[in-house]
Amino acid sequence: MKFNRMELNAFDPDGVGVDNGTYFGLPFEPGTAELVLVSAPWDVTVSYGAGTAHAPDAVIEASTQLDFHEPLAPGVWRRGIATADVDYALLEESQRLRSDAEKVIAHLEGGGSPEDDYAVRKVRRINEGCRAMNANIGAQAARWLDAGKTVGLVGGDHSTPYGLIRALGDRHGEFGILHIDAHCDLRDAYEGFEFSHASIMFNVLRDVPSVKKIAQVAVRDFSGTEAALAASSARVATFDDLSLAAAMFRGETWDALCRRIVDALPQEVYVSFDIDGLTFENCPHTGTPVCGGLTFNQAVWLLDTLVRSGRRIIGFDVVEVAPAPEAKVDAITGARMLWKLCNLTLKSNGQ
Repeated sequence: MKFNRMELNAFDPDGVGVDNGTYFGLPFEPGTAELVLVSAPWDVTVSYGAGTAHAPDAVIEASTQLDFHEPLAPGVWRRGIATADVDYALLEESQRLRSDAEKVIAHLEGGGSPEDDYAVRKVRRINEGCRAMNANIGAQAARWLDAGKTVGLVGGDHSTPYGLIRALGDRHGEFGILHIDAHCDLRDAYEGFEFSHASIMFNVLRDVPSVKKIAQVAVRDFSGTEAALAASSARVATFDDLSLAAAMFRGETWDALCRRIVDALPQEVYVSFDIDGLTFENCPHTGTPVCGGLTFNQAVWLLDTLVRSGRRIIGFDVVEVAPAPEAKVDAITGARMLWKLCNLTLKSNGQ
């Protein structure tokens, strides 16, 4: 096991949650842990509700209230779940560029042309900033991957995992993505933003040939163009929310549906978990909430089915958690889904 034994011996997993600035209050350092969590406080291109840039801090806070027994993977957290230093310069840049993005979105929604000089200049600035963010996250991911770590990312909006997925694509010949989301995210430069939260899977298909299959689960709000792209691409398998519900209405079990989803994926899998893939009560403040979706336990069962199949999770993200001052449910949900993913990822990677 790779951990600082002195720190772990002093850590009481049954005691009061420790507010030490790390996810779950764990005592591990990235250099000695098996799994490193990278944070991306960024939500420049969100098209409806903002706030996900503040998710890493909110999830860290909520995670200290979590108990450590994980029945699906008992004790594996002891192999090390560490928190990389959060680059708060990303948050500052996100807030600066978010103001420009809001003006562009208002311009377009008011009937303005995307070709107007006003919009073109701001979009260019935003796209440059998003490319810099992608490079930042990609460099952080590469550092830990090259050190032999498994990397998970906490967003931020759904544009933020691009750098991590690109880094994995440079190091793996073939892998799939289990994409849990209310949206397909297959739009080409949505609202002019090349690296929009609504374009992450379009960009992955375009730029990461190592991704051989994307299994999209619980999607239920998407455009005709996205539907056509998903239907025409051999690299996309769609398990939309209504079709999953229809199968259960006709008597097919969720367990059988999970096995069918997992069967669409190759041996190595990246999990991209947009919190709005869950039912509304789990994430009422997320940027673009949509009725329907998976229950928390359905999502966990799907992840566990993936691991029980013998597939290996090579990385993951949890994105679009939007904390709200008047309610903590979004951060609580994000922290607990992050915990499940961390432990199941470690389990899938053996001892």
